[in-house]
Amino acid sequence: MIRATLISLLVLLTAACIADRDAVVVYSSVDQVFSEPILTRFEEVSGIEVRAVYDVEAAKTTGLVTRLIAERDNPQADVFWNGEFAQTVRLAEEGVLASYRPANAEAVPPAYRDPDGAWTGFGGRGRVLLVNTDLVADAAMPRSIHDLADPARPGDRIGIAYPLFGTTATHAAALYAHWGPEAARDYFASLAESGVRVVDGNSVVRDMVVDGRLDVGLTDTDDACTAVENGAPVRIVIPDQGRGEIGTLIIPNTVALIAGGPNPDPGKRLIDFLLSEAVAAAMIESGWSHVVLGSSETTPACLEGVAIRGMDVPLADVVAHMEAARTDMTEIFVR
Repeated sequence: MIRATLISLLVLLTAACIADRDAVVVYSSVDQVFSEPILTRFEEVSGIEVRAVYDVEAAKTTGLVTRLIAERDNPQADVFWNGEFAQTVRLAEEGVLASYRPANAEAVPPAYRDPDGAWTGFGGRGRVLLVNTDLVADAAMPRSIHDLADPARPGDRIGIAYPLFGTTATHAAALYAHWGPEAARDYFASLAESGVRVVDGNSVVRDMVVDGRLDVGLTDTDDACTAVENGAPVRIVIPDQGRGEIGTLIIPNTVALIAGGPNPDPGKRLIDFLLSEAVAAAMIESGWSHVVLGSSETTPACLEGVAIRGMDVPLADVVAHMEAARTDMTEIFVR
C-alpha cells in the first residue's frame, strides 16, 4: 500500500516536471488581440504550453517592468515581449535579463539588438510624414523632417504630437542621440517658432491631415496606414531616405529571456519563433507591425514596394538621451 502510494506520488511529480518543462511563461505588453494569436500558434507548432500575462492598459508597459524588477530574486517569467524598447533597455541595465542570441538574430541590424544579447528587436512601427494630397502638390512634397521647419511652409499647417510622451518623445530622444543635444534642441525650437501645431497624439495628427486642417503631419505607420486603407486623400512619405540622410526612427518590438526564469529552454524556443519570418508576416497582416527588421520581405499594402531605412543609432543611446530631451521639450512646448 505504501509502495503503491509512493509510486503514485512519483508519477505525479514526474508529470509536474514534464508540464513545467513543456511550458513557458511570457509577460507581454503587446495588446492581447495582437499577441495572443501568435502565442497560440506557437503552442500549436511546438507543443509547449504558453502561460501569458498581459499588461493592463492603464499601466502600459510600466506595470510588467515593475513586476519583473520586483521578481528579480525569484523570477516567475521566462520571456518578456515588449511593444517598444525603452523599458527593455532599462531591464537589461537592472540585470533582469539573460544573454541569449536567437537563431535568426544576425538578420536583425545591429542597432536593433543588444550587443551582449540581452534583448533582440523585431517587427515594429516607423515614423513617417502623412501629407494631404488635395492640399500639397507633388512638387511640394516634403522629403525630410527638416522640411517641417522650412520657413516657406506655414507652421500652422504642420502638426506633431506633444514630444513629451509616446513615440514623438522617443523620436526626439533619437534625434538628441544622433545629432547631439544642441542641434536637436535647435531643431525643435525652430519648429515651435514656426507655429507648428502641437496636438494630443499621433492619431489626432492623422485625423487633422485627413480632414484638411493640416497639410502635413508627423506620425507613426499604424496611424498613417489606417488613413490610406480608409481611402483618405493622403500620401505616406518616409522621411530622410536619401543618400547621406539620417533615415527615420523605427520603434521595434523587443523580446528578451529572463535571467533565472523557471523554463529557459522553452523560453528560447519562443524567442526564436517570434523572430521567424512567419511571425513577421502575421504581425503585419494583423496591423500591429509595419516594418520588418529581419530577413522577411513582407510589407503591408499601405507601404507596398517601399523600403524603410532606419536611423543608425543604438537604441540604448536613445534611452540615455530621453530625460534630457524631455526636459528641453517641456521648456520649448509647454507654456
